[in-house]
Amino acid sequence: MRVTAKEMADAQLPIHARDYCAHLLIPLNECRRATTYLPWKCTDLRHAYEACEYDEYKRRLLNKAQAHH
Repeated sequence: MRVTAKEMADAQLPIHARDYCAHLLIPLNECRRATTYLPWKCTDLRHAYEACEYDEYKRRLLNKAQAHH
């Protein structure tokens, strides 16, 4: 984890979002609040967060597959 539990709580991240990619979600949410969630704003942050989540998903699948062999 790159951010502490306290930092995630201070950023009011929901429990389900407190994962390896939380360090990217915190600035994304700050940007979203600052721009009133305009879809064409914060795109670089959103893409970085989504890529991190996808990579984390692939890692979990690989770990699960290796555990079953």
